[in-house]
Amino acid sequence: MLKVKTLVVGPLATNCYLVTEPEARQGIIIDPGAEKEKILSAVSRNGAKFIAVINTHCHFDHIGADILKEELGVPLFVPRLDLPFLKSALSDQTALLGFGPAEEAIPQPDKFLKESDEIKIGKESLLVWHTPGHTPGGICLVGQDLVFTGDTLFKEGVGRTDLEGGSDDELEKSLKRLFTLPDEFIVYPGHGPATLIGDEKPFINKR
Repeated sequence: MLKVKTLVVGPLATNCYLVTEPEARQGIIIDPGAEKEKILSAVSRNGAKFIAVINTHCHFDHIGADILKEELGVPLFVPRLDLPFLKSALSDQTALLGFGPAEEAIPQPDKFLKESDEIKIGKESLLVWHTPGHTPGGICLVGQDLVFTGDTLFKEGVGRTDLEGGSDDELEKSLKRLFTLPDEFIVYPGHGPATLIGDEKPFINKR
């Protein structure tokens, strides 16, 4: 069973997740949006060997500390269709939302993620679902009893679609797909508290 540690980082209170498989003592970092030193400190205390950094999408508040992949010597995985956002993260995005430039340069990705890719963590794995709407390349990571939804689905909320590349129609399709998961699946969103798939269905159906 995967173990999840949540770190809230950056000016938009982004959830950075340390996801580990205790038996193999392996882990991945999902959405290191800011505060590199805070994340590195948590990694050091964790004791697992971290093998990858993964972005669910490439808005600046989810990738701002991607540079820690160089400090850890691990690959960076990003959704291929979000590559243009990765390149603009330090200028266009931060200016649009009224924030100053990020403290660190964004490194080049080592692998592009696409639908049905599998991320192995010890004996466990996460399946990549392409869930566009918030961004063209946004992904969710689906495990045995949990899903990391990035900015696609929150507790009583969904990702905004009014930024570049957003689409209401695509988001609706992505939400319908997520709601095929069992009600008891734990949702770990890009912002805010965790929730359950079943708890979000009534709220989303009222949109």
